Amino acid sequence: MHMDTPIGVLTLAADDIGLCRIDFPPPPPPPAGEEWLEGSNDVLVETRRQLEEYFAGKRRDFDLPLSPHGTDFQRNVWATLAAIPYGRTWSYRDLALRIGKPSAMRAVGAANGRNPLPIVLPCHRVIGADGSLTGFGGGLPTKAFLLRLEGSLPEGSRDLFPV
Repeated sequence: MHMDTPIGVLTLAADDIGLCRIDFPPPPPPPAGEEWLEGSNDVLVETRRQLEEYFAGKRRDFDLPLSPHGTDFQRNVWATLAAIPYGRTWSYRDLALRIGKPSAMRAVGAANGRNPLPIVLPCHRVIGADGSLTGFGGGLPTKAFLLRLEGSLPEGSRDLFPV
């Protein structure tokens, strides 16, 4: 399912369990051996509704069945992303500490970068230890937009992407 948003057209994909991908354009094909549902189903319709509420400033948390595909370590990092409060940011170090692997900051960063459910699992809320915006699959202007929407864009970053 495709969805127009203030950050561009998102592609939503689900499997039999739940939402498995939110992609910025252009969407990648499903990995070999994995099937994604085409068209629309209840999970995708509900995802669209909740994302619309989020972009309208009416939703801070998502309540969706999720089915991200990845390693156990990646899924642990992705699940922990959901604990970052709306309007707040964490560093990669904070995230590594939260999962109990303080020396795994690079691995945590790599897992964060492979998050298949951006926005819903808010990887955009992870920033550099110095407050800098770091890589994001949707691009740094999109990351800045999402943080600005949530009222958490770091002070030093405001000049980078003016409204």
